[in-house]
Amino acid sequence: MNYLVSKINMKFSSLALNELLQNNLKTLEYTQATDIQQQAIPFILADNDVMARAKTGTGKTAAFALPILNKLIAAETCDNIVSTLVLAPTRELVQQIHASFIQYGKGSDIKIVAAFGGVSINPQISNIAQGVDIIIATPGRLLDLLFNEHLSLSKLSTLVFDEADRMLDLGFKAEIDRIMQQVPQKRQTLLFSATFDDSIYKLSKTLLNDPKVITIDDRNEVATNVEQLVYTVDADRKRELLSFLIGSKNWQQVLIFTRTKQMADELAKEMCKDGIKAQSLHGDKSQGARDKALTDFKSGKIRALVATDVAARGIDIVDLGYVVNYELPYVAEDYVHRIGRTGRAGKSGLALSLMSPSEEWLLTAIEKVIDERLLQQWLPGYEPDLTKTEVKSQPENKKKMRKKAIQDHRGKVRRKR
Repeated sequence: MNYLVSKINMKFSSLALNELLQNNLKTLEYTQATDIQQQAIPFILADNDVMARAKTGTGKTAAFALPILNKLIAAETCDNIVSTLVLAPTRELVQQIHASFIQYGKGSDIKIVAAFGGVSINPQISNIAQGVDIIIATPGRLLDLLFNEHLSLSKLSTLVFDEADRMLDLGFKAEIDRIMQQVPQKRQTLLFSATFDDSIYKLSKTLLNDPKVITIDDRNEVATNVEQLVYTVDADRKRELLSFLIGSKNWQQVLIFTRTKQMADELAKEMCKDGIKAQSLHGDKSQGARDKALTDFKSGKIRALVATDVAARGIDIVDLGYVVNYELPYVAEDYVHRIGRTGRAGKSGLALSLMSPSEEWLLTAIEKVIDERLLQQWLPGYEPDLTKTEVKSQPENKKKMRKKAIQDHRGKVRRKR
């Protein structure tokens, strides 16, 4: 059964959460519960399996973190044996979820550990050896810990899949299958996803037991408070136009998406030459470099962060005002995820796409997914040169390009986790 949620004014104080959590929420100035929180929290507290769809920025983490913490606190004694596992597709998202759990559960005795690749496993092993109640992990690093017997899931009572659609997109199905062999049959399972498609429904049938299904907002719907602009410009003038816009309009904290890590590095370097402080963020960067780039971006030390799609997962800045698609994505659904980084928590945002004439077929695919026509504009002084001959992909090549991009992308991510 689906529970389509209407806007309801509900405060956290009206939810059945214990005093410690309520006090922490007040300190964080959390007063109004979002739609997904209003629906999911009571179901999870009642020990139901839950399958929930809500786009990024709607408060999914608190929707599962708060009732999980509430139940552990209510148990009064924590034996420091893993009772809750949260799986997430990227390192950044694991860190974000871990930070949220720490904030919400401040003052409790609950031990929470984050585990992800790209850094030494030894500190994570040491943290687990000291006892852990909740572990938040990427699939690859979790398997490393399990099969080297640093961790057991035999006492697991709650299993959470966050951004399940992204985990499947990144090719983690095999890892999920192996993890499921290590968890008890009797457990509570929570599946959160920005989208529901056939692969998600197929996965849910193997994981969930008579779940409560919650759907918040329409599939692939773009937030109404995000303004979408498309500037048509020659590919060799994109960087020039972007630097002009950031400088002339005094934009701060601009998140820019490219399709490849090479382009991310190149663009960040050239923007610095234009006087725009920028850094790149992608999977080939060390975890230390990625953490520093995010910290510098959030603190305002740099104005622009140039990222690939995978690396940008987990970036959660409520006041992020600008997202730029420097290159349109080959996978149209990624457009929704990209621009979902802005316009969060009711804030307004701008999503700008710089499209070369040869990318028009990608815009068409995006418009089909979001069921909306996006007006193409020319900025005076940066009009495309229509006398140029641009090679446009033939229909049969489009599928090959998209398929190859997805396969290359998955392969690189799997090697990194």
